Amino acid sequence: MRKKGKKVIGTRDRIDLPEFNLYELPCKIDTGAESSAIHCHRVRLIEVDGKEIISFRLLDPSHEAYNNHEYRTTKFKEKKIKNSFGNTEYRFSIKCQVMLFGETFSSDFTLADRVSMRYPVLLGKRLLKNRFMVDVSKTDLSYQLKLENNI
Repeated sequence: MRKKGKKVIGTRDRIDLPEFNLYELPCKIDTGAESSAIHCHRVRLIEVDGKEIISFRLLDPSHEAYNNHEYRTTKFKEKKIKNSFGNTEYRFSIKCQVMLFGETFSSDFTLADRVSMRYPVLLGKRLLKNRFMVDVSKTDLSYQLKLENNI
């Protein structure tokens, strides 16, 4: 479904993060959030051969897709973020590929502790802008398309 060249997305859906071998992760679409976020733990800044590296584990051990894999990258930024409570905090941000509606998008995701949140992934305005319109009466539109088309 499209409106003015943009795909319609609901208030929640399921996304794929193929480079992390994570599929059908529940996510919340949040037009109030500037950036996207993914739940992780054991985030550490380490030095290897004189280079700063960010090390992290995605999701939580209680999540069914948790694989206890330690991811490492030199491609990260530290960003100042205002959290949902209005407090400012610093988070690390990585760029990764996200699949929605059978298309792959590159987007920044902050590495956040979302253990007390219902959804491990939050999609914010930067990912949504110029691509999607949000219909609050809908859910799982990308996931339904994936099931229908076996993508």
